[in-house]
Amino acid sequence: MPLSEYEQRVLEQMERQLSADDPKLATTLTTPRRRTGRKIIVATVGVLVGLLLLVLGVVQSIAVVGIFGFLVMFGGVTYAVLGPSGTGGSGPQGVVNDSGHVTPHARQRGRGKARGESFMQRMEDRWDKRKDGGL
Repeated sequence: MPLSEYEQRVLEQMERQLSADDPKLATTLTTPRRRTGRKIIVATVGVLVGLLLLVLGVVQSIAVVGIFGFLVMFGGVTYAVLGPSGTGGSGPQGVVNDSGHVTPHARQRGRGKARGESFMQRMEDRWDKRKDGGL
């Protein structure tokens, strides 16, 4: 069942408000998590090799081989679960305006410490702004 025009407008307004209030969360929610086939294959091979080493270490009573196998398995699972590689950890670049243009984050515009404002003062200002805005 498609959304009515009113519901679409409200949803778009909520999306814009989320992007304005918490751009990092908005970016996290809208960015698809991609797992490439190569990443899954490498992780699976790592888990299987680690399991083989773990069993071999237990059968041969060689604790070092078993521990190494466990670490290889753990590494394979960690590699599979971690976010997509190649993102560079840059994070969100700013806030998208109603017009569709990106405004840089406050840090990039020189707010905060450049004005001598403490972290707690910035948090209190944000709280006041949200409380006064009716959110």
